[in-house]
Amino acid sequence: MAPGPPASHAWLGMRFPFIAYGTPRKLPRASELPGRVVVLDVAFASAAGGASFDKTTLPFLEGLGARLAMWIDHHDHERHVDYAHDERFVLRTKAEHGACPELVTPERVKQAGQVDTICCHVDFDGICSAAKWVREGDEPYEGADADARAIDTRLGKPTERAEVLDRALRARPKDDAIKGLVLRYLADGAKDVGLFKQLREAARPLERMENEAKKLSARYEIRGDVAVCDARVRDHHYDKTALLLMGQELAPISLVHDETTVTVAARFDSGIDLVRMLGLDGGMPTRVSVEAKRLREVLERLGVR
Repeated sequence: MAPGPPASHAWLGMRFPFIAYGTPRKLPRASELPGRVVVLDVAFASAAGGASFDKTTLPFLEGLGARLAMWIDHHDHERHVDYAHDERFVLRTKAEHGACPELVTPERVKQAGQVDTICCHVDFDGICSAAKWVREGDEPYEGADADARAIDTRLGKPTERAEVLDRALRARPKDDAIKGLVLRYLADGAKDVGLFKQLREAARPLERMENEAKKLSARYEIRGDVAVCDARVRDHHYDKTALLLMGQELAPISLVHDETTVTVAARFDSGIDLVRMLGLDGGMPTRVSVEAKRLREVLERLGVR
């Protein structure tokens, strides 16, 4: 994702760093990120969707070089072991930590020293981690860590506040302005009533996407342990996470494929390792995405005829 606008002004008495957004498959250019950089909740790339650690993550790491202050993440990857002896890397598994903000502690913020740029993932988990870093390791509000865990694992019930923020981000996933507003709201201690109302309005379009997901869920076909949904033909954009969760009510594994992507998911606590089953080299064991052209291969690996 492209870096957001620099915010070098003091915010609430805190030095607010430059913010950039990234995903495992699409990272900003290291040369465009000023100064020392901390990376939060961005997994090492797996061999899916045309990306890989060697093609995507490694060039970014090499581009940052000594400017990398710290990398904190909680997604499984076989290359974690390569950085086990580098204290700048705090790399855990999803089973160890269901969400990233709980890994952002005052001690780690202090250990990292001066940070000029935060590069974070684009979801609630990542942006909450960034806000917590800005707040020097303090939760944006009491229970924010638990909310991030509930949202990222889809286990438990997040608070209404967290649901609104999560829904606003998912309703407009490519809108960096919304990400900035969520980050601002959290960094400010989640106290701005007017801003929260604005985010609630931004979340409303997700209702249409959720309704589309409900319609698409009628297409699920149960094939052994896999619920398969063809979402290539539809009326509107759809909420893929909601559709996958509906499939998991029908079978241990849900698979949704559309014109660009095949996404496979299982419950966080299922013990299913989709990375191993699909022969990938990293990623979250219970949710993976690959290019649409690999549909037949994915079905075969899952034992679906």
